[in-house]
Amino acid sequence: MSENNNDIKKPELTDDELIERSFQELLDSYLATKHRKKVDIITKAFNFANRAHKGVKRRSGEPYIMHPLEVAKIVCTEIGLGSTSICSALLHDVVEDTDYTTEDIENLFGPKIAQIVDGLTKISGGIFGDKASAQAENFKKLLLTMSDDIRVILIKIADRLHNMRTLGSLLPNKQYKIAGETLYIYAPLANRLGLNKIKTELENLSFKYEHPEEYQQIEEKLKATQAAREETFKSFTAPIYQELDKMKIKYRIQARVKSTYSIWNKIQTKRVPFEEIYDILAVRIIFEPENPEEELNDCFSIYVALSKIYRAHPDRLRDWMSHPKANGYQALHVTLMGSDGQWIEVQIRSERMNDVAEQGFAAHWKYKEGGGGEDEGELDRWLKTIKEILDDPQPDAIDFLDTIKLNLFASEIFVFTPKGELRTMPQNSTALDFAFSLHTDIGSHCIGAKVNHKLVPLSYKLQSGDQIEILTSKSQRVQLSWEVFATTARARAKISSILRKEQKLVQKKGEKTLNKFLKKEEIHPEGAPLEKLWKVHRMKSNEEFLAAIGNQKVVLGENDKNLLKDKQSSNWKKLLKFSFGGNKEEEEEEAVKPEEQEEKINPKKIYKLTDDSIQKKYIFAECCNPIPGDDVLGYVGDDQRITIHKRQCPIAVRLKSSYGNRIIATKWDTHKKLNFLVYIHIRGIDSIGILAEVIQVISQQLNVNIRKVNLETNDGIFEGRLQLYVHDVSDVKKICDKLRKVHNVKSVTRED
Repeated sequence: MSENNNDIKKPELTDDELIERSFQELLDSYLATKHRKKVDIITKAFNFANRAHKGVKRRSGEPYIMHPLEVAKIVCTEIGLGSTSICSALLHDVVEDTDYTTEDIENLFGPKIAQIVDGLTKISGGIFGDKASAQAENFKKLLLTMSDDIRVILIKIADRLHNMRTLGSLLPNKQYKIAGETLYIYAPLANRLGLNKIKTELENLSFKYEHPEEYQQIEEKLKATQAAREETFKSFTAPIYQELDKMKIKYRIQARVKSTYSIWNKIQTKRVPFEEIYDILAVRIIFEPENPEEELNDCFSIYVALSKIYRAHPDRLRDWMSHPKANGYQALHVTLMGSDGQWIEVQIRSERMNDVAEQGFAAHWKYKEGGGGEDEGELDRWLKTIKEILDDPQPDAIDFLDTIKLNLFASEIFVFTPKGELRTMPQNSTALDFAFSLHTDIGSHCIGAKVNHKLVPLSYKLQSGDQIEILTSKSQRVQLSWEVFATTARARAKISSILRKEQKLVQKKGEKTLNKFLKKEEIHPEGAPLEKLWKVHRMKSNEEFLAAIGNQKVVLGENDKNLLKDKQSSNWKKLLKFSFGGNKEEEEEEAVKPEEQEEKINPKKIYKLTDDSIQKKYIFAECCNPIPGDDVLGYVGDDQRITIHKRQCPIAVRLKSSYGNRIIATKWDTHKKLNFLVYIHIRGIDSIGILAEVIQVISQQLNVNIRKVNLETNDGIFEGRLQLYVHDVSDVKKICDKLRKVHNVKSVTRED
């Protein structure tokens, strides 16, 4: 808290005054909603939580109760839930952080609030081992509790949103961990539950903490282009206002500006500069239908009115009304050509559709008679899929997380069964995914499919509108290769489950064969050095060795008998040294060299990447090829070696979410001494001497060393890849800027 300027202007509030004011804001927000006014129970929950957290402070220095109060406000105003959820939000940390129990909560506030608080408490627990991912374990618990009451996950998302809003008070390595898992888990979950506004804020906040400079650059460019956007919006909507006024409907028009994270994501994936992103502005028309039953017709009437003014893009009409998205989203999207030659997307939706778009499944309850009740349809189907996956959990929590993640952010396509039944599938689904979506038996015995009456392989990618018939055979078995082209969580989970069961059967068969062999040779299994035996056969584990015996890839014979009966350890050492170049004891001694154990890694420290330490201490990840100037972090491996990744690298995103306790903060402190290899992608119009000009700019004007140049031309367009040695990101920027000025060069971007 400030001790100078603010004190002069007005006295600071005491903690109690601050808490009381925040609680009053919560009550005012609640009273402004359409929910039944159960102020008494909310006041009771607040007083109970306030007493329970008395005297405890957050890292930021504010009273701890401010966090549950802010979470309750998000639950009330931004998600639109009622008193039960508000009370649960106020009480969500009581059982975990104080001596009160779930039974105490039930006695005071009833079974429903106790059940939700219990669900939230279970999520906060977890396995915090070095190998196991606490976050993945928590996520598994979170999904289990979802099936009891969806409000658990909604409150958890609100909790994460407030933590992200106050992330500035944490250490950098904690910021990277929390921001990473937010992007990896919570933003997709918020999206899947239709909480678009919250999803956008979670993404933006994660981006802000992980890439502060790039975030600032995009914010500044958005401010610089704001006046031009406002002018475009004004001129584009002027004739729309006139046309809609004639229709005598109650409506409002909003400008929707693409979020900073979405812009940055597009810059990364499409490899285009900010100036070449043309869909930053979209227009939203929100209307109030006179008759709720006519809202679909009203949407199309508005669309007809718009098409009288502007030309619509023939391939960009999206009807999310007749077939809502899996998260409940409904709207009619149309892309129109403005008078300045720019395509602008217009989203047409009713007030009800807008509520659903902003508040997701929580908004459905608002429109149900009597309020409350569970939403049906897609959400139920999604929860059912999750339940099936949870019934057969993966051995590795991270694999489980990746399996679920496949379906969280997927866009939908609509396909049909042979009888014409409509089914929603994630984008990029294959015929195999569709087979497993019908039934596990159909999936595990499918041999192919007919799409629109034509035979296709199981790897065929489905398109919207396809009609699919699955062909099966009783003799067909699940193949290992299926894991490659199965894309949905359900199919991937079922395939790996079946393969694991088959593997266990083969292992049992191998175990029987091994025991039979030991018995025949009169060798006691307890005393037999079996570990050394499977190592000699170059197997990674006992399970792999048993499976190999079961599959008859390994046949036990005379050599194995001699090895097992030979009890002289020196012979074992010789044998293992011959097979592997050293024994375990020697390997361990080799691994712990004094110079490699100079410094114990401190996760709270920010490690400087100096010219000297880069060459000695760190490994640079080949998946993203970081160079000085990139936003980076360190990952501490099992061997205590630190690997440097770009913060947005997909592998790093997974590590932040899965092994957050191993992430360390790093920053560059280099002085243009070392060279780093970068890849530059260049594209343009082919012309005589273009290659010579490109090389002249790089080697003579910029004095940059070239490792390799590969240029190809096709139909008057040239495209190529340059491998160059640079010192840092500023060198890359200089090269790209200079190459863009070369005549006929149209795009220059750095590749990972």
